[in-house]
Amino acid sequence: MSEATNLSDKPEIVIVAGRGERRYWLDLWRYRELFWFLAWRDILVRYKQTVIGVAWTLLRPLLTLIAFTLVFGKLAGLESGGLPYALIVISGLLPWLFFANAFSEAANSMMDNASLITKVYFPRIIIPASAVIVSLVELLLSLLILAGLLLLYGHWPGWPILLLPLFVALAFAAAVGAGLWLAALNVKYRDFRYVIPFVVQIGLYVSPVGYTSALVPEAWRLAFSLNPMVAAIDGFRWSVLGAGHEPWWPGFAVSCSVVALLLFVGVRYFRSMEKSFSDMI
Repeated sequence: MSEATNLSDKPEIVIVAGRGERRYWLDLWRYRELFWFLAWRDILVRYKQTVIGVAWTLLRPLLTLIAFTLVFGKLAGLESGGLPYALIVISGLLPWLFFANAFSEAANSMMDNASLITKVYFPRIIIPASAVIVSLVELLLSLLILAGLLLLYGHWPGWPILLLPLFVALAFAAAVGAGLWLAALNVKYRDFRYVIPFVVQIGLYVSPVGYTSALVPEAWRLAFSLNPMVAAIDGFRWSVLGAGHEPWWPGFAVSCSVVALLLFVGVRYFRSMEKSFSDMI
């Protein structure tokens, strides 16, 4: 009798099918410290034992700026709307470099953390999401170049500069959405790691980095806006340069819709593949 009583006093564990799926986003919050730990680890790894360290974060956009200014500004003679062409380039280059770096880091993050994935449970989406934080830190440092050029040319941003974080968030969403999708594909098909640099290289020229969207022919503006980075770059440029550089709002809405769709599809596809990552890696 006493043995039966002792058994009845023990807590009852009920396993409910699908409960893990319903608790996934709660688990994501519970593992938030792991998110920040991985992000901080990636930042330390990026700059530890480097020759020029943080200076490379400034040197890369600076050298790219010089190349674009010489090729598109001097040789091609593209219009700059009365502003120094360097300001046109830097206001498009910074959000693009942020997206390109964040997308590449997120897409390769699963394979870079293969040993961690096979050992412990946690929401795998933490890995590509935390990888994007490194690129966000680099963007913040690169804003020093933008500030220096604005002072050099005596151009003072207007009230749209207050919207700058929103356009950075838009680029962040595009990078996470595309990065999640490629991260899952990269686990299943290893040759996708060769696709990532190609996508970044092509994207640089089909995005309004070295030119403004106003130079795109009217007949192609809507199709051009299907590029998810058009809204982020045009908005970033408008917030920095002000009047005369407003986005084409119909195309802006289309590009924002593509970003939302990309993020939704990226999360859904990543989640559908997540349970098999340990086996495939």
